Amino acid sequence: MGSLDEDDIIIRQCGDSDVDSIYEIINNAAQAYKGVIPDDRWHDPYMSRAELGQEIRDGVVFWGAVDDRVLVGVMGVQDKNDVVLIRHAYVRTDRRNSGIGSRLLRFIESAIDKPILVGTWADATWAIAFYQKNGYHLVSQLEKDRLLRKYWTISDRQIETSVVLARGRD
Repeated sequence: MGSLDEDDIIIRQCGDSDVDSIYEIINNAAQAYKGVIPDDRWHDPYMSRAELGQEIRDGVVFWGAVDDRVLVGVMGVQDKNDVVLIRHAYVRTDRRNSGIGSRLLRFIESAIDKPILVGTWADATWAIAFYQKNGYHLVSQLEKDRLLRKYWTISDRQIETSVVLARGRD
């Protein structure tokens, strides 16, 4: 994957120097979940620095949208051999609804030739709508449970309260 320059937004792979900004963006944008997802799933910060470090060590590669040298959105990609997972896709609250998430998604999709899966909270209707608008479909409850157990390392409670959307998969 290279980089994309569209309307002054540059998409590039994030590096070690971006970890603080990734942490800030995730926790800023995840405030939208507060009071929406089950209370027992919410915590502040939403993702700790240790959790972020573990995600990166587990193979999540972050791509970032940069505007005027400032990281304004991130989307993680995790290759799981036969599928690719979109992980931790967030845009700074003050930059939402400006096309940044769609640009990140289009860029990532352009470099992937495997089925793509996305897991999100069942009550995060805006996230579900975003992916559906971009050509993803919700998988069945049975398939969701199977996929979450196969490709993600999450608790049974998170499986219970999540959905999976797919692209390029029947």
